[in-house]
Amino acid sequence: MGDFSETFPMDLSYWGVDDYRAGWVRALRRVDAGRDEVDSCLVTSITDPATANFVFCWPLYRRGTDVYVQNAVVFLGELADAFRPTEPWLSVEPRGTVDEDGNEISEWRTTIDEVRAFLSAHP
Repeated sequence: MGDFSETFPMDLSYWGVDDYRAGWVRALRRVDAGRDEVDSCLVTSITDPATANFVFCWPLYRRGTDVYVQNAVVFLGELADAFRPTEPWLSVEPRGTVDEDGNEISEWRTTIDEVRAFLSAHP
């Protein structure tokens, strides 16, 4: 988004590229549709949740016109409810800026306008 780009490994055994794209569009539309405060999530690597232990993702936290992105691992065995790949935001923790050890959590900041520009370029 904007001038920022990131590369990362992506498992293609459960989801194909089109599945990731569709999931990202759903997640970004959720951020766009929210008013001032909404959480969402971009799945960055997933294997079959029925047999996997974890899912890699980028939680998205919209606060007004700012959107904060963090890197996270969802441990499937620790969830109260089954992981839903089409609604991964249901398994994401609320935004925190400090971890349990008092360390600052790394995050990126972008804007809702950048999210909208990305959605316009990637319908």
